[in-house]
Amino acid sequence: MMKLLVCEDNKLVVKTLSVVLERDGFEVDLAEDGNKAFELLHKTVYDMILVDIHLPFHSGLEIIKFLRSDLKQKTPVLVLTAFSDLEVQRQAGELQIDGYMVKPFNPADLTRKVRTILKLDL
Repeated sequence: MMKLLVCEDNKLVVKTLSVVLERDGFEVDLAEDGNKAFELLHKTVYDMILVDIHLPFHSGLEIIKFLRSDLKQKTPVLVLTAFSDLEVQRQAGELQIDGYMVKPFNPADLTRKVRTILKLDL
């Protein structure tokens, strides 16, 4: 079973993501803030990370930088954000993300995107 880390502070979004992804057969760990994300990334290697840009303590961009620079991992990253800010998209792109989705999004689109990035049969 593929293991995903969801970094998101909105409880409703967390619940939706958990249900949708677990129903699709993924194991999901949750980090409601940047500190928890760093803690989980230190002890677990994930198949994919879904990260919001705006999180308490550390931003999604800081989490991606930590993953790429400190941990030297090329884990696929999908950014989920309510902001379609071009500067944030540029910065995320420089960190070699694998996808960018603006909230709100259709749950079917999310699972399709995750499966495409992970190269799973659709």
